[in-house]
Amino acid sequence: MSKHGNILIVDDNEDILFSLKLLLKHHVNHVEIEPNPDNIPDLMQERDYDVILLDMNFSQDASSGQEGFYWLEKILKIDPLAVVVFITAYGNTDKAVQAIKAGATDFILKPFQNEKIIATVNSSLRLRFSQEEVSTEKNRTRELSAATDQPFKDFIGVAPKMKNVFSTINKVAGTDASVLITGENGTGKEVVARSLHRNSSRKDAIFVNVDLGAIPDTLFESELFGHEKGAFTDAKDAKPGRFEVASGGTLFLDEIGNLTLPLQAKLLTAIERRQVKRLGAKTPKDIDIRLICATNASIYEMVDNGEFRQDLLYRINTVEIELPPLRERIEDIPLLADHYLKIFGKKYKKRIRKVSASAMKELEMYNWPGNIRELQHAIERAVIMADGNMLEPDDFVLYNKSKAKGGMEFDTYDLDEVEKKVIKKVLDKTHGNISHAARELGLTRTSLYRRMEKHGL
Repeated sequence: MSKHGNILIVDDNEDILFSLKLLLKHHVNHVEIEPNPDNIPDLMQERDYDVILLDMNFSQDASSGQEGFYWLEKILKIDPLAVVVFITAYGNTDKAVQAIKAGATDFILKPFQNEKIIATVNSSLRLRFSQEEVSTEKNRTRELSAATDQPFKDFIGVAPKMKNVFSTINKVAGTDASVLITGENGTGKEVVARSLHRNSSRKDAIFVNVDLGAIPDTLFESELFGHEKGAFTDAKDAKPGRFEVASGGTLFLDEIGNLTLPLQAKLLTAIERRQVKRLGAKTPKDIDIRLICATNASIYEMVDNGEFRQDLLYRINTVEIELPPLRERIEDIPLLADHYLKIFGKKYKKRIRKVSASAMKELEMYNWPGNIRELQHAIERAVIMADGNMLEPDDFVLYNKSKAKGGMEFDTYDLDEVEKKVIKKVLDKTHGNISHAARELGLTRTSLYRRMEKHGL
């Protein structure tokens, strides 16, 4: 038997537990032993087990097997694909038939024969893996079917703020209105831009992505507006700019907040006139684009500080879509983690089924300064480095863990200020739901309202 699979052994006889563990640990990836069946639900929450060896008769009921059937039912409710092998000293044909009908996979008698145990575990593991392959294929089919009806298949999210984003995309995608997408790095601004294009009347035309932060000022006009042959020293051939290439489709200008004021003026002229003039050309060319811009900068502060032209801002944000940071959509973290786990598990050919409950708790508590992009990289690294079939806390490298979302830093220890900050944090977390916030704070709704009024919240 190759060394793979996780095994849970539940028996109230500790000698049997240790002898089985000693036997099987050389043949499987992980062996967990447990004398108390009451702990089975908690163990199954923390780890996926490929095979469970379950004693049929515990001390409360030495011979009927009813306790074993009771826990078999509980196990199958938690994991319908669970492979359970009964172990007992009171075996007979009737019990074997009853066990199989109840959902058990096999039946082993005490005293054990080592070869029989190894063979039974081996066949049970093969059954588990084949069941998972069938289940995975069914899930993939369902996901492909669902994707056909999902207009934003690149988006994953159920948080209220993301639902607002979906709603706005629905309303504006079919128009040619200019859209400004704002949000921190890694929140998915390009994904929004591509969804707007894919759901527009221009979906069959080109989508051109330009990272303005990566274009030097000296190359701005050549890259965006194009140049004629001989326009400058290295212009050996004529070249259309990004505006011309995108004509008929969508032009996405990322990091527009990085443009200097002189370049902003040139961009504004092209947008207003809907024409571009190649460097070295005598006449302009008409362009027909749908313009989408994005920035992670505080664009309105830049306008107030004279760093960004107000007239350009008016031109590029007929509609504005603000993407929330990941720390403000905690309920989406499990969905995103599962999504990336499937992608990277397939990419690296790793049979990792899920993120453990304790690891997921850490992911939900972490602040995610790099947002979805950081989560994606964290999952990819964890999949590469993991040894088991479940991602555990030690598989993740999260930077600045001390700034996890559960922790709070205070500028003052004035109790009124601390209380105000805590209440505001919980209100943000619960999206302003007073009942939920009061429950989390251990207050009545009336008490919370009173404190909110006191602090002007």
